[in-house]
Amino acid sequence: MKKIWIIVIAVLAVVVLWGIKTYNQLVNGDEAVKTAWSQVENVYQRRADLIPNLVATVKGYATHEQQTLEGVMEARGKAMGLSGGKLSEEEIGNFNKAQGEVSSALNRLLAVVENYPDLKANENFLDLQAQLEGTENRIAEARRVFNEAAKNYNMTVRRFPGNIIASMFGFAQKGYFEADESAMKAPVVEF
Repeated sequence: MKKIWIIVIAVLAVVVLWGIKTYNQLVNGDEAVKTAWSQVENVYQRRADLIPNLVATVKGYATHEQQTLEGVMEARGKAMGLSGGKLSEEEIGNFNKAQGEVSSALNRLLAVVENYPDLKANENFLDLQAQLEGTENRIAEARRVFNEAAKNYNMTVRRFPGNIIASMFGFAQKGYFEADESAMKAPVVEF
């Protein structure tokens, strides 16, 4: 009889230790996703901080392009008001859409710049343009790292038997960044 109790206690101890280990993996994964998301927000904030300087520089040259300049600032304002929340597919989609509007507005602004050769040669503008390009690269990398962290976390949440612990403690899957619909269309190049 004593042997049976020892076996039962040993089995229970293994199950409890497995549960603790799985819970800790879920917590670590959740924190990795949150950290990656913070970096995504960080690089988007960097871009948002560069936009007023870019707009001010362009404004000095292109005063009659006010509508384009206001569009950039409006898109920036909308994007600044969004966050990923609980990082669900929908929340990330809304965030991504707002950031896509910023990208689109910046592209329109840069198209306007083509009409101003003096502006294109301006040192401040060239520096801001280089910083924006570098920021866009950082955004792409931060999004890749976020998607990788979300993938690893989601696999832990979905795999058996970890999914049991995940559902018991409310660990839900995280969303991914996906390409904007406009990215699926090839750009038109005309000469």
